Amino acid sequence: MPPQDAAPLSTDVANQAVAPAPAGPPFAEEARGLLPGLVSLRRELHRNPEVGLDLPETQRRIVDALAGLDLEVTLGNGTTSVVAVLRGAQPGPTVLLRGDMDALPVREQTGLDFASTNGSMHACGHDLHVSGLVGAARLLTAHRGQLAGNVIFMFQPGEEGDGGAGIMIDEGVLDAAGDHPIAAFGLHVTPGPFGVFGTRPGPLMAGANELRITVHGSGGHGSQPQTAIDPVPALAEMVTALQAMTTRRFSVFDPVVLSVTQLEAGQAINVIPPSARLGATVRTLSQASVDRLVSETEKLAHGIAAAHGCTAEVDFAVRYPVTVNDTAATERSMAVLAQAFGSERVQLWKDPLMGSEDFSLVLNEVPGTFMFLSCSPQDVNLESAAWNHSPFVLFDDAVLGDAAAALAQLAFDRIGTVAA
Repeated sequence: MPPQDAAPLSTDVANQAVAPAPAGPPFAEEARGLLPGLVSLRRELHRNPEVGLDLPETQRRIVDALAGLDLEVTLGNGTTSVVAVLRGAQPGPTVLLRGDMDALPVREQTGLDFASTNGSMHACGHDLHVSGLVGAARLLTAHRGQLAGNVIFMFQPGEEGDGGAGIMIDEGVLDAAGDHPIAAFGLHVTPGPFGVFGTRPGPLMAGANELRITVHGSGGHGSQPQTAIDPVPALAEMVTALQAMTTRRFSVFDPVVLSVTQLEAGQAINVIPPSARLGATVRTLSQASVDRLVSETEKLAHGIAAAHGCTAEVDFAVRYPVTVNDTAATERSMAVLAQAFGSERVQLWKDPLMGSEDFSLVLNEVPGTFMFLSCSPQDVNLESAAWNHSPFVLFDDAVLGDAAAALAQLAFDRIGTVAA
């Protein structure tokens, strides 16, 4: 759900769009006419989720949904991505819009009549992201004659830890229209009051890192620990020491969240194993924290291991960088959305979230904005609403018209013109 300190966008901010373009077509009104088809697409995707980088059925459904539109469609090589380019009636700059496609290995327990039954689930709302982006493609294609530039529609597999955005960047998505985009926009659904947009300039979401530590000792019989060098106590000490390190070595104003989520040692209950391993997810908001974490975890692991007569191997891997919204682009985007939907539906967040997102890789290359759109069903208690990745999470797909209209409006703001 949105941060507790989120507040509606002030009227002053809502009115200060940077070099605002004409308001453009009534996208929100037009999107209402698309809503039944978008809801149908979303529910078809929801019934048939696919996980990871290989999403052939999802790719097919996207291609079918884009059929008949004046788009240049390209399929990925290293993954089942879809890139569609809309060329405006006049030349001009390029804007990128992104929607992620993949589901999670979660067994759905929502009880919906369109729930997945294949053991996977769109528990993070990517089925809505795809459908909203298809809606934006339809809206913008209908107004091609008013566009002075190009729009890249980036349908991306493998956001949930597989680095699909990086693969698509390597395959040239940022140059799919022939020139580098001047702006990039992405939208993510979340539980919360229906139809509220939320974001912030600067760091919005944490970088995702993975820490793995292997402690080596010398195995032996469980009844004779004095004849072995037991790695398990050393590893157990590291778990609590890592938690203390993040609260005592790092500033609360540049927070680090470290969660040990994997522990592995021996297979037989009466055998002291020769080695033991842990895995942890680490979220950070700055490169300075990453650099210090590498140094501090090395010292901590080697020191504790040595105290127990063991040795340690430390592997620290940066998966996704911090998701950083460009300040100028985000202030402009928030003003555009406030003008289109009302300032009461656009929230300025004070603090970033410690979740991570691989759209950060796009925003490292292109100035832009990532934002959230809350859409819990009306009958859901917001205080107890299940969160993204839960097998019980619910999203109201009536929000798809607004999702499509918002993406279309942001693109039009940058490359749209007034019809003669």
